[in-house]
Amino acid sequence: FIGRMVIEPHLADEEFEPARDLVEQSLMSLEDEPRQRLGKVLRQYSYAAPWGNSSDGELADLPSITINDVRRHYQQFIRPDEAILGIAGNIDFDQIREAADAAFGTWKSGPVPDLVTGTLPQSPCHIEHDSAQTHIGLAWTTVPYRDQRYFEAWAAVSLLSGGMSSRLFTEVRERRGLCYAISASLSTLRDEGRVFAYAGTTTERAQETLDVTVAEILKLHEGITEEELQRCKARAKSSLIMQQESTTARASSLARDMYHLGRVVTLDEINSRINALSTTQVRDFSIEYAPKTMVLVTIGPQALNPACVTSLS
Repeated sequence: FIGRMVIEPHLADEEFEPARDLVEQSLMSLEDEPRQRLGKVLRQYSYAAPWGNSSDGELADLPSITINDVRRHYQQFIRPDEAILGIAGNIDFDQIREAADAAFGTWKSGPVPDLVTGTLPQSPCHIEHDSAQTHIGLAWTTVPYRDQRYFEAWAAVSLLSGGMSSRLFTEVRERRGLCYAISASLSTLRDEGRVFAYAGTTTERAQETLDVTVAEILKLHEGITEEELQRCKARAKSSLIMQQESTTARASSLARDMYHLGRVVTLDEINSRINALSTTQVRDFSIEYAPKTMVLVTIGPQALNPACVTSLS
């Protein structure tokens, strides 16, 4: 059944308008969620199109899309050439292989479409929004998942935003009381990586929040302790244990590994890589990959002074 849905989709005329209406409702709801909207724009300013494009599309494009556009898109882009099937659980491999062949064996290859890379828009970007709150997004370059130093990048971001004892939470939220939410996370394409950071605050404290957050990011390499790193490792191992208990998460990680690395990374290997991390490694990485430039996107009633960001370049 799943194979037929992929290989022989109906794409019926009468189903197009209801589907487009659902997409329109989803995109309109995004306009009322500043944090999600910020994340969408921050990605567009961090990765060149098509990689920075939102998977949800743009509201302005919906009226011009037809069912024939959908069919052409399917014919051009939905093909088996680089398809990956991740399966986890108590399964018989030979049986699964036979089932996959029966489901997808008739799926025909096609020519690889040419993708034209767009130009990154210039940061900073401010989106005016009548509110008592200001949402701040920052992004800077790091290594992708396939890089040998990825786990050093992971540890650095975990020190910044790995829980209530992390540096951003402790300094920006707890000690100074500047914001109600702050976080940082890794984002990775096959050949590019970014760190995305977010802070949600009041309009009155937005400028100070931005300045203090950038300062805290820039001094990440200072005073990294064994205790900090051990807390990061403990969180990672807890996550690995949870992943082992979820077949969905494990199947997703298998597909991700094949896409980025062309091989499967075992949980033992991940555990070993995490255990091997040292404070010296993380400090050196934080110095080498300290932000040279930063993308800044804000949503709120007024733009902020970007001097703490623009002075980096």
